[in-house]
Parts: sequence; structure tokens; C-alpha cells
Amino acid sequence: MHGRIRDLREDKDMNQTQIATYLGMSQTGYSKYETGERDVPTSILIKLADYYGVSVDYILGRTNNKKMNK
Repeated sequence: MHGRIRDLREDKDMNQTQIATYLGMSQTGYSKYETGERDVPTSILIKLADYYGVSVDYILGRTNNKKMNK
């Protein structure tokens, strides 16, 4: 999962500070999600999935299909 959120961020040419601002948190706190130092709360997973237009299952590594089910 951690590599996926980093890859999604980098694919959008964004830095950790920009994503952290979107999520309403500090860059340091967000960085801990990317490194696996902290688990990503469900509410943050949903915000990230919505922002990147992917499924939560994709972020969690449960599927390689990025598309969200509607």
C-alpha cells in the first residue's frame, strides 16, 4: 500500500506537502503513511482514493485494477 500512495502522488507530480495540505495534516504525518510507519486511517484512504480516482482496494494492494466500482 505504501508504495502505491507514493506512486500515485508522484504520477500527479505532487509533493508530500501538497497532498498533506489537501488532507488537512502535516507533511510529517503524511510521510509516515508513505513509509509505513503509521497505518492509514479509513477516512484518509477514502480521501486519497477519491482524489486519485482509484479504488481503495487498489491503494490497499487487493487489486491491480485502478478503476472504482460505481
